Amino acid sequence: MYSKEESQRIKREFWVAFAEKYPRKWVLYDTKIKDFSFKFYVDNKKAQVLIDIEQRNDEKRIAYFEKLEALKNILEEEFIKDLVFEKEYTLESGKTISRIWVEITGVGFSNRTNWDAIFDFFNEKMHALEMFYLEYDEFIKDIE
Repeated sequence: MYSKEESQRIKREFWVAFAEKYPRKWVLYDTKIKDFSFKFYVDNKKAQVLIDIEQRNDEKRIAYFEKLEALKNILEEEFIKDLVFEKEYTLESGKTISRIWVEITGVGFSNRTNWDAIFDFFNEKMHALEMFYLEYDEFIKDIE
């Protein structure tokens, strides 16, 4: 088991190595939709690529989620399979958001032999989500 400081150091090295292997600008928070973002997540059990919809206004949050849900067949057939759609996802903080994600399990940032597999997974899945979003962003944004 690592100390908190050691774990943070390894995590920093992980993200630096990822940025060096895939040096590009990701969409992430630059979706032009408030509280609608793409995220990378890794711990010592899994790696995930996520879309988090975090609007405080539940009606807006659900409207964005339902837009993505309406595109689910296109998303899965043309861009990325095995996505999990969860309209009501509760964060550790207790906040309810909507989340769509894909993950691989049995990998972790503290095992350097997993890094290439995680980096490749992140690159492939996030790239697919970004391509989907760039193609359908006008439809997704139009919730009024």
